Amino acid sequence: MKIDFDKGNGLVPVIIQDDKTSKVLMMAYMNKESLESTKETGKVTFFSRSRNKLWTKGETSGNYLELVSIAIDCDGDTLLIKVDPTGPVCHTGKDTCFDEKNSPSNFLFELERIIKDRKENPKEGSYTNYLFDKGIKKIAQKVGEEATETIIEALDGNVNLLKEETGDLLYHLIVLLQANNLTLNDVSNLLESRHK
Repeated sequence: MKIDFDKGNGLVPVIIQDDKTSKVLMMAYMNKESLESTKETGKVTFFSRSRNKLWTKGETSGNYLELVSIAIDCDGDTLLIKVDPTGPVCHTGKDTCFDEKNSPSNFLFELERIIKDRKENPKEGSYTNYLFDKGIKKIAQKVGEEATETIIEALDGNVNLLKEETGDLLYHLIVLLQANNLTLNDVSNLLESRHK
């Protein structure tokens, strides 16, 4: 990746995009040092022009930008960094610096986030936590049960029940993926690679 830092007097503009929602979150600048820090730590670090120093997004708020990928534009003078934000991005507390809501266009990704949060921060009385506590065998058993019920409703031609059972199947499948530290993006990327 050959980046032209000279064109911007040692700096390049960086567009930050949410990897899951594709929403543009903010824009800032990087120099060589902040780019290297980002690659080394996995937390996006910028160069502050007003303070004339490096700053890692989230170092005071705790709302870090976890690095997913880095791409360079065709001229070699602008970066696109895809991230997994750990909270609101703007210093005002908004989701983005452009006053836009950063919510998934597909609820399955939001559901995945909720399930992951339950895994990391158990909540008493949560069915999701009940499944995680019971372990992989119970979760896999539930996936099998819901798959069977989905097949039965498909064969019976009951569209409303098919929709409900498919919802139950997808929920349990996401729990199973999380129990194995896999994500919907992992599966999506695999399907995309098979398509090519």
